[in-house]
Amino acid sequence: QVQLVESGGGLVQPGGSLRLSCAASGFTFSRYRMNWYRQAPGKERELVATITSAGGYRNYADSVKGRFTTSRDNAKNTVYLQMNSLKPEDTAVYYCNFRREEYDYWGQGTQVTVSS
Repeated sequence: QVQLVESGGGLVQPGGSLRLSCAASGFTFSRYRMNWYRQAPGKERELVATITSAGGYRNYADSVKGRFTTSRDNAKNTVYLQMNSLKPEDTAVYYCNFRREEYDYWGQGTQVTVSS
């Protein structure tokens, strides 16, 4: 049974940092590209970052480039999102995701709130 469990969200002041984790199980994690999405209230879910199966290629939304970094540890079946210089507009529920055979798998999400 595929499971994706995000953690690490919370309340942080503008300019602060958070590190999100997504623990994966039930599939061969090291074979799949992993993605981070976010969804703010009243907005569509948007792709924030992606990392290939071995971690050799990473891509980011323009809105987070230079502030967010995604990484993975295939030995631990975990993908990370390091978020620095956080802004109020980064407030959203963050989800990890992967696609297998045209089906998208999602975690339950973790709330990130950036506010003073």
